[in-house]
Amino acid sequence: MKMSLKKLLVPSQLSVMKNVTPNQLTKGIAIIFGIISFFALGIFHLLFPHFFEAPFIQIFLLSLFNTFTSYFLFYYAIERFIYRKIKIIYKQIYRMKRPEGAFLQKLDMQSNMLEEVELEVKEWASEKKKEIEQLKKMETYRREFLGNVSHELKTPVYNIQGYLDTLIETKLNDENINMKYLRKANKNADRLNRIIQDLEVITKHEAGELELNRENFRIYDLAKEAMESMEIMAEQKNIKLKFKDGSDKTVMVNADHAKIQQVVVNLLTNSIKYGRIGGTTWIGIYKMENQVLTEVTDNGIGIGQQHLPRLFERFYRVDPSRTRSTGKGGSGLGLAIVKHIIEAHKQYVHVRSKEDVGTTFGFTLSMVKD
Repeated sequence: MKMSLKKLLVPSQLSVMKNVTPNQLTKGIAIIFGIISFFALGIFHLLFPHFFEAPFIQIFLLSLFNTFTSYFLFYYAIERFIYRKIKIIYKQIYRMKRPEGAFLQKLDMQSNMLEEVELEVKEWASEKKKEIEQLKKMETYRREFLGNVSHELKTPVYNIQGYLDTLIETKLNDENINMKYLRKANKNADRLNRIIQDLEVITKHEAGELELNRENFRIYDLAKEAMESMEIMAEQKNIKLKFKDGSDKTVMVNADHAKIQQVVVNLLTNSIKYGRIGGTTWIGIYKMENQVLTEVTDNGIGIGQQHLPRLFERFYRVDPSRTRSTGKGGSGLGLAIVKHIIEAHKQYVHVRSKEDVGTTFGFTLSMVKD
């Protein structure tokens, strides 16, 4: 049963061999070659004294000459045929990994060249593997996104086209039908416009083109305004809008007022839309160490745990058939916009939910200290 050299060597020996530099390796080979040459010449002298009558000192000097000669030959061979090729590979990988103008580490025969190149190759391979995995995820996400966009845009466009075709076919003879269908077409046109506007907002966020106009303000006052703007929608489902006990009314935050108002309105809209008839939606505001936590909580239908990781994706809906078919739904981008706005503030948004119990969305903002 054959055993490889690696199996025969103990770990400590392998570690020593791994840390040997090319220059040390060349010296070691040359010394071994010189020793072998010395013993070979000595044995040849003993076996065939008539053919090789050189004294011991000459044998030693000849072996020493062989040692130095082999050192330079091996050094030249490694430098010429191995080191130069490895150096080219190292430079190519380094340039691919590092930005232009970065300092390129100098490799020479005195350094542990092979180990350094091995580490660079492993690191580069690991990075490329991660990039490939990320590209695969992005490709899957792109296909889903394009499918969702086409579906979301198709619904209002199809409805508008249907209403207009009906009006054209009836030749505008019935004023009641005309006005009814025109209103429906207008409502779908509004929904189409909201989708396009929301897509534009998200695109600007992702491209880093949307600037934040930061200012100091009371988050309680902003939340109160948002609740007042949502009163009509809440009354349609008999949902009460309240502040949680213990909410801080005076704490100041530093953020973009208009965009945070959009965040709160989107969360309230989502809470009311999927809340129970006769239920309640609460807003809580709490001080943390350097941040302010704002939460929107409802006692609605809740969300299954399997949906929570994808809840902030564009166009993702727990129940796609719930709003798409009616044409009354939003753009499907509300929570995605919430996530982008909060992340643009370098803060965090989270969700926790339990079916038939309710859902809580929370986000943090930088607190202004007195």
